[in-house]
Amino acid sequence: MNKDSILVCGSGIAGLAATLGLVKAGFDVALIGPHVAPTGGEPDLYCPRVYAISTASQAFLSRLGVWKMMDSRRLTPVETMEIYGDASGTLTLHAWQAAQTALAWIVESSEIERALQQAVQIYGVTWHPERFQSLESNMVFTDSGRALKADLLVGADGAQSQVRGAAGIRHGSKPYGDMGLVVHLDAELPHQNVALQWFTGDSILALLPLPDTAAGHQVSMVWSMSEPMANELMAMPELQRNTALEVRLEAATGGRLGRLKVRSPAFAFPLFLEHSDMVAPGVALVSDAAHRVHPLAGQGLNLGLADVEELVRVLSAKEPYRKAGDLRVLHRYRRARVEPIMAMRMATDGLHRLFSTHAAPVVWARNIGMQCADHLPFIKRLLIGGASGQ
Repeated sequence: MNKDSILVCGSGIAGLAATLGLVKAGFDVALIGPHVAPTGGEPDLYCPRVYAISTASQAFLSRLGVWKMMDSRRLTPVETMEIYGDASGTLTLHAWQAAQTALAWIVESSEIERALQQAVQIYGVTWHPERFQSLESNMVFTDSGRALKADLLVGADGAQSQVRGAAGIRHGSKPYGDMGLVVHLDAELPHQNVALQWFTGDSILALLPLPDTAAGHQVSMVWSMSEPMANELMAMPELQRNTALEVRLEAATGGRLGRLKVRSPAFAFPLFLEHSDMVAPGVALVSDAAHRVHPLAGQGLNLGLADVEELVRVLSAKEPYRKAGDLRVLHRYRRARVEPIMAMRMATDGLHRLFSTHAAPVVWARNIGMQCADHLPFIKRLLIGGASGQ
């Protein structure tokens, strides 16, 4: 057992994964955060929040021992991606083009949380079901007044991270002025494990494959649109909103999956581009506490899990005479994460900017670019590698 004591703040996916990874690496770890039992799991009822888990993230979750703990009937492989521009541009990526069985897996948030919670409990981790309150030197105080000492505090407490603020870690945030609208849909035609995305010019629409239900085929919709457009829809009565969404989906998809019918409540959330310095003496941030990118590539959680994996690796490889909270050790973690985070940030923000421009030459160029990429196998392999986290 490594003598260093580590506190992980945050009981979501990133916090649970960090806790489990550090425990398996031999550290003395405790978890701070509300213990909320995951919802869902019932047949034909699916958690509104789903993630596209990359092959790199799937491999990490497998090494943690939790991938096989998930219900395989609720996991959907993405074997193909079809991307449509706002004119004639199209791009199709197949897993077989990179000798892979899947480009990603669509998994409910609740299913990942359930497996991680179970694994953390199996390892007997001390879980304080309280909230972080303040940080003084290497002492952490919770909202119940509990004082906990740690060599390292891992902030996995989300985009509004209190750990980040308490540690004085520099943070920048830029609102896109857009919102993400999420809902599950019944589809008339089978999705055939294909993920679909449309850049419409004023929005970005993604349809992600989910398991079939008793009602037929099912997909999850993530539609990034302007705040006024999203607010208009969310202000409507539910039946009126569902009808309006179905009409707009027909127009945007051109009937690619036949008629689409809303089958679940709709949720909306604002979109931001955020970054931070990630570390301070005795503190390291992971996932949304450290950064956020545009969801158009579905890579937010994958970046967060890669943070966790790298932090565990760096701490496991540190010199025995250095503490886990030594800033020289934590700088190694930050340096290792700067390039992949910046690359994803530039890619997603760049694509958002590119498809938000309506100048005719730019519209022509971006659609021609998609058509050219669709005929270049080596470009496709690079794109698949990026999407897979490899």
